[in-house]
Amino acid sequence: MNKKQQMIKKLAKRAKARQNKVVPDNPSSKPKERYISKAERAKLALEQESQAETVVESETSSAE
Repeated sequence: MNKKQQMIKKLAKRAKARQNKVVPDNPSSKPKERYISKAERAKLALEQESQAETVVESETSSAE
């Protein structure tokens, strides 16, 4: 019985050592999205609005 316990302990120790070698994903290595300032967001919103207005104007002129 004692030999069986020793074998079980050795196997558990080896399994634990193998598990410790596994490298978890590093969250800091993932690419981050670039920070967009409040002023840049306002500029982007204005550009989108102006593009939407030009699309609406071109649709109304082509419909006539």
